[in-house]
Amino acid sequence: MIETKKEKKDVLVRVENLKKHFPIITGFLRRTSGQVRAVDGVSFKIFQGETLGLVGESGCGKSTLGRTILQLHIPTDGKVFFEGLDLSEMSRSELRSMRRRMQIIFQDPYSSLNPRMTIEKIIAEPLTIHHSANGKELREMVEVLLERVGLNPLFANRFPHEFSGGQRQRIGVARALALNPSFIVADEPISALDVSIQAQVVNLLEDLQDELGHTYLFIAHDLSMVRHICDRVAVMYLGKIVEIGSVDEVYENPQHPYLQALLSAVPVPDPMVEEQRQRIILEGDVPSPANPPVGCNFNTRCPIAFDRCFQEEPDLKELIPRHETACFAVEERMALT
Repeated sequence: MIETKKEKKDVLVRVENLKKHFPIITGFLRRTSGQVRAVDGVSFKIFQGETLGLVGESGCGKSTLGRTILQLHIPTDGKVFFEGLDLSEMSRSELRSMRRRMQIIFQDPYSSLNPRMTIEKIIAEPLTIHHSANGKELREMVEVLLERVGLNPLFANRFPHEFSGGQRQRIGVARALALNPSFIVADEPISALDVSIQAQVVNLLEDLQDELGHTYLFIAHDLSMVRHICDRVAVMYLGKIVEIGSVDEVYENPQHPYLQALLSAVPVPDPMVEEQRQRIILEGDVPSPANPPVGCNFNTRCPIAFDRCFQEEPDLKELIPRHETACFAVEERMALT
């Protein structure tokens, strides 16, 4: 694989054929009648100091993938390597010590903070659990963290309900930063916020990355925001990665028909350009992850699907330098050029 300047850095996270299936329990006897394939064979790398965007429709498995990487969900199959260490082989105590290096910013700033705890206790909790500080030193660290995310340290004794959504998300960021992690999963950190507040939170994450060298997995719906903040982007559909590459390459030269449809729906601020654009409307609904199609997951909605798409599952291949796609139609087109 040809590497960009960004990719020449060390691999921080490596995901290999990761799967997370949830059992479907039915009946009086609580028997397993099937499985929801939330994440179904995903492989990719995240490089030190980069931001990898993860996009896709609601229910495609983005949040589950992020939590499974952090072992908040135990994988059904596959492996996750962090700093070269296999997380799936670690004991509970070993994994607990590794959590100092891996944190998550949750999607909902209203339900992710304990309403019965003060902000000081919320931010101090990871420091207390990992015995990183206590007493006066702990209070000073909380004050520093609040200042770092742009909040007044005098707010430390207040409760979450006294803050706005944007302020609560900043508190969530401060909690994630408490143990100075190298890897942070940002699980749609701006989706519940007003547009003006979204920009503040994104700018905060970028400033912290520049200052502290964090690596992000940035999960989002907003393709415009992903292009602004991310170095590379991975597109997920029904539990699988269908395209991944550098932001400029993927946005300027989308290959998979699903990504082409997503990008055609992104508004352009130029009315002349917007008038000439052709929208791609996908027909049908997203299949159930409990009963995905045979062959390519996208074949039920794909406008260019052919016989092979209904019989075989395409692999993610580097058909263009630094740009991987899982699509038989793209493969055949590239073979003819």
